[in-house]
This record gives sequence, structure tokens and C-alpha cells, in this order.
Amino acid sequence: MDELNPKSGPDDPQNPYHVSQASRIYFLPNLMTAGNLFCGFVAVIHCIQARLAETTGGGYLGHTPAEHYRSAVWFILGAAAFDTLDGRLARMGGRESLFGAEFDSLADVISFGIAPALMMFFLILSPTQGYEAFRNIGWFLGFVYLLCAAIRLARFNVITNPLLHRDKHDSNKDFVGLPVPAAAATVAALVLFLLHLAENDKSLQRWALALPPLMGLIAILMVSTIRYPSGKHVDMQTKTHLMPFVALMVFIAAVVLFKEIALLCATLGYIFFGIIRHLRRRHRIKAAPHSL
Repeated sequence: MDELNPKSGPDDPQNPYHVSQASRIYFLPNLMTAGNLFCGFVAVIHCIQARLAETTGGGYLGHTPAEHYRSAVWFILGAAAFDTLDGRLARMGGRESLFGAEFDSLADVISFGIAPALMMFFLILSPTQGYEAFRNIGWFLGFVYLLCAAIRLARFNVITNPLLHRDKHDSNKDFVGLPVPAAAATVAALVLFLLHLAENDKSLQRWALALPPLMGLIAILMVSTIRYPSGKHVDMQTKTHLMPFVALMVFIAAVVLFKEIALLCATLGYIFFGIIRHLRRRHRIKAAPHSL
């Protein structure tokens, strides 16, 4: 953690934690955050338009409900890309600020909280066309996801505040709990996969039964203490071996050719990687005293 400059007092405007410095708006990082917010807002619009297309039965603005949901998915994934860029640009240019952190979290609530929750509610837990068992609790399941996403973001802002003193364990570069962009990307990838499956029989609701249990698991993981890799250590200076580089190229090609399956496998793989690694660490800790 950076310490306050001993030559500058708390009222010195050059102090990095002075209100004038903490609230400074750096153009490029916050432009990326604005792009994140824009994508989330458009994703919400597409979810609403998809619902209108379902109620009219003949589409809305010339597009079917599935096309609107598919557009919402891509805008959520676009928001995740902007969210990755804003933090990296801020760290690369040394332009991190408390304002940027708060602005980023507010945008994330829209893009990775409200947009996936609406998508789940309208697509899966429809109050008029969905399954009877979900009609009365669909709104509650969506709210639980949104609540956990907001709590996860608030906790992240607290534990990463530069004014807090952290020990070595708390300084770990891993995320504590499933990050909300990964959670939203998982929901988006599953919806994209379900839309792909439903293209043949047009029965979207039948395939969509898999989403509510996954939403519950994702909500729990966001507020858990399971650690997930952040990738913050990867930059322009990062070196790698040949095989991991080839594997990455193969994965990118798979995403291009089989995007529905590859994206779902990648997001679910990230989720269960954290769970498995957490269980293995707990097993090693329990076994350590017996090995002495």
C-alpha cells in the first residue's frame, strides 16, 4: 500500500488521498467505464424489447425475441471487455483514483447486475409464459442475484481501498469471491447456448430450466470467500512457454468457430476451477498438522 507523503499533510492538494486528487477524472480509463455502462444500458433495453416481442407475438422492431436476447448477450460480453480495459489502462498509466473505482462499480451494477437479472427473469422466469413453479418466485430469484452482485461490488471497494492496512494474506492478487463480470458472462454464455439449442425446436423455456439453479450457485459464489485468479499480473512484459501460447490460440479459434459451446465451457471452467482449487487448499490445510 502506498503511504502518505510525510512532507504533505492531509490538506495538501498534491496528496494522493486529498479530495481533489481522489475525485480526479482520468479520460481514457473512465471512457472505458462509460463504454461498460453504455453496453449494460443497451443490454437492458434489448431485454425489455425481447419481452415486448414475446407479448406481441410478431416480433418487435423487426426482430424476434431470440434475436433481442442474443443482442443483449453480446452487449453484456462487450461490457465485460470494457471493464477489463478500464482497470488495465488505469494501472498502466498510473491513473488509478477513488473516483474511478466508484464509477466502475456503479457501471458494473447495471451491466453485470441488472442486465443479467432482467435477462433471467424475462427469458426463463417469465411471469406470464414461464413455468408455473417460477411465476411467483421469479422476481425473487432475480433480486437475489442482483443483491449478491451489489454486495460483492461493495465488498470489493472496501477491501481494495488504498487507505486500509492489509496483511500479506489480504494483499493476494486473487479476487475474493466470484467477480461480477465473470458471473454475468456465465449467465450470458448459458443464454447464448440455450438460444442455439432452441433454434431447432423453438422451445426455449424447456431448455431454460438449467438457468435458475446456476443463477443460485453464481449468487452464492459472488459473496463467498472462494478466491479466483484475477489475471492482473499478466501484462506486456509477461512471458510464457510455447504450449500455453498454442493452447490460447486454439481456444481463441474455438471461440470463433464454436462460440456458443466454447464461451460456456470457458465461463463454467473458470467457476469450477475456483471451487476445486478452494477445496484442494482446504484439504491441504487440514492434512498439514497430521504430516508434522
